[in-house]
Parts: sequence; C-alpha cells; structure tokens
Amino acid sequence: MSNGQHAPGSTGRRGPSESGGVQSVDRAITVLEILARDGSAGVSDVAAEIGVHKSTAFRLLASLEDRDLVEQNHERGKYQLSFGVLRLASAIPARLDLGRQAQAVVDDLAERLDETINVAVVREHYAVNVQQALGSAAVASQNWVGRLTPLHATSSGKVLLAFMEDRQRDAILDGAALEAFTEHTITSPARLRRELAQIRDDGVATAHDEFELGLNAAAVPVRDHTGAVIAAVSASGPAYRLDKESIHARTDELKAAGDDISRRMGYLDQVASSSSSPSAS
Repeated sequence: MSNGQHAPGSTGRRGPSESGGVQSVDRAITVLEILARDGSAGVSDVAAEIGVHKSTAFRLLASLEDRDLVEQNHERGKYQLSFGVLRLASAIPARLDLGRQAQAVVDDLAERLDETINVAVVREHYAVNVQQALGSAAVASQNWVGRLTPLHATSSGKVLLAFMEDRQRDAILDGAALEAFTEHTITSPARLRRELAQIRDDGVATAHDEFELGLNAAAVPVRDHTGAVIAAVSASGPAYRLDKESIHARTDELKAAGDDISRRMGYLDQVASSSSSPSAS
C-alpha cells in the first residue's frame, strides 16, 4: 500500500517463498546485465560472478532462454542476449525525451561547475540549443535556447559535426564557405576535418574565442540507445575563468554528464562498465 500500512493479516515481511522469488528475479536481471556488458558468457562465468552454483546459473539461463531473452550462440556453452530483449526495449525509445532526461543532469552540472551548460542538437546546417542551465557565476543576460548557432565555430557544433555521417558532414563542409566570426574561427575545411577526427578520438571538443571573443567552451557527445550521437552537452564561460587548464580539469565531469544523459536515453556503454553571456557553444 502506498501509505506504508500493510494489508490486514500481513506482517509486512516477506515469507520464504516471496524472498526466494525476489532473489531469483534479482539474479535473472544480473545475468542479463552481465550478457549486455560482456556480449556473451558461459554458465561457469555467470555462476562465478553472481556467486551461485553452476546448476543454479544453468536454471536461470534456461528460464531466460524459454522467454527468448537469451540464446546460445555459435560457441557451445556460451549465452548471449536474444531478440526478446529487443522486443521489450523497442517500446522505450519513443517515450524518451531528451530534454526531460537531461534536465537533472545539466542542472547538477551547472551547479557543480558554476558555468553555463547547454544541450544542443543538429538542425540542418546549424546547432540549436534545446536546454540550458546556469551556474551562479553565469551572466544571465541572454537565453540561447532555440537559437541557431554555427556548427564549425562552437564546441557543441564540432561534436555534432564530428560524429555525423560522412556524407552529411561532407555536404556541410564542402557546400559553402565557413564563416569567420572571430580571427580564431576555423575556416579551412581541411583543418577542421583534422580537428573533427581528433574529437572523435578524444570524445571532447573545445572552442576558444571562435564564436565570440572572450568566450570558451567544451562539449561532449550524447548518444541514444543505438549508440548514435544525437546531441552534445557543453560547458561555456568567459575565457578569463574557463581557460584551457580549467577546461582540461573539468573534462572528466563533462564526459560523465554526457554518459549519464546517454544512459538515460538508453545507451549501454560497455566500456564504462569496465572502466560573459550564456554561450550557445
């Protein structure tokens, strides 16, 4: 009951069978998480990780196999996730909303970094900020939400360019001259392509005085359940406060925020389990 009271005749404690059922559910979920993380695993591997006898692990896998949630792969004795998981998961992405999933993350990041945090997505040849959170140090003189900003001159835009399909990126870079907003804006397609390749390797983009003089920013990708980059989350602020050293020191926190939003959007990162005015940038 929602008021915390127990039904008549109930002691409020689980009986032996109920406790065993909850434990079995917990173990079954853990098995699915192991297979999602590792790709495949044998009965002995599963048993060792969840701390049960091999016979128990086999029964768990057999039950999941009966529900089409796992299947044996071509390696004898190895199990992997099956199409039943996709059937269950397919109902989720359509209900996930980027703004709703990112809100708590960007608010927390803005408070911790004390800078302006933006979430941006691609719209044609531009980046558009769809969400913004301000740290106490930010000068809240302009709201960038809904504003179109250049892909090549902002940190968010560079992330979106770096991870988009080659054909789409080439059409943008080869279709028109890259506008210079300041003397530091990259206007050479060849130079920008080299930087975008580095961004794909590093997982972070920076912009120093490239869109506005005195304004620096860094951004990281946000992925959906397929692993595709659907947005960028950035931290931006005045150059005197958010210099190169400060950006470097905050990169891990920024990446963690991007990973958190990605996870909320359904992305399963297997690697992670082992391991002046508010800016438009």
